[in-house]
Amino acid sequence: MKTYPLQTNLKQDYLNYTAEDKAVWKILFERQMALLKHLAAPEYLEAVEQIGFNANKIPNFEEVNECLELKTGWKLEVVDGIISELDFYELLASKKFPATTWLRKLSELDYLPEPDMFHDVFGHAPMLVNKGVCDFYEAFGKLGVQHKNDSEIVRMLGRLYWFTIEFGLIQNKNELQIYGAGILSSHGESKFAVSDEPKHIDFNTEAIMNTNFDNSVIQNTYFVLNSFDDLYTCLSKVETLLAKSQKQKINLGN
Repeated sequence: MKTYPLQTNLKQDYLNYTAEDKAVWKILFERQMALLKHLAAPEYLEAVEQIGFNANKIPNFEEVNECLELKTGWKLEVVDGIISELDFYELLASKKFPATTWLRKLSELDYLPEPDMFHDVFGHAPMLVNKGVCDFYEAFGKLGVQHKNDSEIVRMLGRLYWFTIEFGLIQNKNELQIYGAGILSSHGESKFAVSDEPKHIDFNTEAIMNTNFDNSVIQNTYFVLNSFDDLYTCLSKVETLLAKSQKQKINLGN
């Protein structure tokens, strides 16, 4: 998938949104929230309220950033599209989350070759009001920067991100609930992920970091947190696994 160079001078041209853009946001927001009120983790639903998103207004990044900076010190960073892994890690380590400002067309509500603003902002931005999630992002970003020259470790970190922040589920009493942005922003996957069709595997850091994924299809395997504490505390296990991986490489080199 194409990546875009990170530019630090990009801004959201809020006045440039068209009637179609506004209609797309409204349709997607109303459709998802009607579904997610039964399927999403309460932490996400509460975060949507705190950040002030609604169907009748495309989020204004300046207003969103004022809210985020007050609550957690984070901000959205405007990007053209998917950026490199290193740029992504560096942004997270600096308390910034990359987000595009373009919206899909009415003719492509359910499929896009790359993430748009609805995925980036509706899916990811609300949980940036949650300090625990932000602490995870920041620590995760710093690990990525620290190991930027080790391609295998970068792949392992990518798997962890994929199966948690993008496509993570959480067990709440007897119900599976969604917290991953890739599911939250997808109408079809929201219903599929918590159904009986895919595999649901108990959260296991080592297993996740050694499980490959295909980003071009709906997932057939999801890892399930028992609580968000699993996410917040897994980074110590990640560091142990990365140290083990590096030691094995050194031994093989000898």
